[in-house]
Amino acid sequence: MLDRRKFLLGLAAGTAGLLVSKGKLPAFPLPKSDKTGGDEKTRSAEKHSMSVVKGADPALATRKAIELIGGMGSFVSRGDVVLVKPNIGWDRVIEQAADTNPAVVAALVAMALEAGAKKVFVADNPCNDPRRTYKRSGIMDAAKAAGAEVRYIEDRDYVKMNLGGEVLKDWLVYRDAVDADKIINVPIAKHHGLGGITLSMKNLMGITGGARNLMHQRLPESIVDLTAFFKPELTVLDAVRILKANGPQGGSTNDVAKLDTVAASADPVRIEAFGVTLFGKKSGDFPMISIGEKRGLGTSDFMGAGFVEVDIG
Repeated sequence: MLDRRKFLLGLAAGTAGLLVSKGKLPAFPLPKSDKTGGDEKTRSAEKHSMSVVKGADPALATRKAIELIGGMGSFVSRGDVVLVKPNIGWDRVIEQAADTNPAVVAALVAMALEAGAKKVFVADNPCNDPRRTYKRSGIMDAAKAAGAEVRYIEDRDYVKMNLGGEVLKDWLVYRDAVDADKIINVPIAKHHGLGGITLSMKNLMGITGGARNLMHQRLPESIVDLTAFFKPELTVLDAVRILKANGPQGGSTNDVAKLDTVAASADPVRIEAFGVTLFGKKSGDFPMISIGEKRGLGTSDFMGAGFVEVDIG
């Protein structure tokens, strides 16, 4: 099989030019931890392919989540150039839950380097001024401290490519994302005024340019198109804090629930299906999940074979 980079470059050959109300959140059932590092509840004796970890330390929870699905070496190979793609869209602090938790980002950067990545970089196309969002979110400092190169995305960094989507055809995409050997997608779970909830697939809008508002005309199909094109190697959902109302940028900590949870899977649809349950919703409420499943990008049965949940305290 072609690797992700060759697939994307091949796909581009011949193209021109370069909701949630403020209602009560359900408690996701996780077993209580023990003194040995956490009880484990598994839906299958097979290799874990979806993990949900609850723990007070976001970095440790992230490491455990990746360990349970085979370790970072299952996703990152020696010599890889890796893009860790968080949500750094808004000029907000950690407690406001508008951007990915920096400790989760830093843990993934460190693990990718430990797995032998040649280079790990972090980037996003924020809605607010990037020089403020990168800094105020805490992601710039945390990612750099973990060994990442943190990049601003400039207009010159986009290239027009044929996405081959059902809705999205020729579109401006971040060249470095196409050139990366692996993408680790790291969204935060939060409310979104137009989409209802923003989770794994919509986070990939942050590595596109152009008139992104046009994607909202057919948002479910558009974000599935992006997922099919970019093919993230791994998706890690930050639910340390979730924004349950007035998203995507939030502002008031009254809209934030602290769940101390991290989920991980190579399946972005499965992550999506899990994520909506944190808001008391079902996967059937969100067309992007059924569309992604029909397109062969994953399963909506997040608690099916290979599922594991752990509380590490």
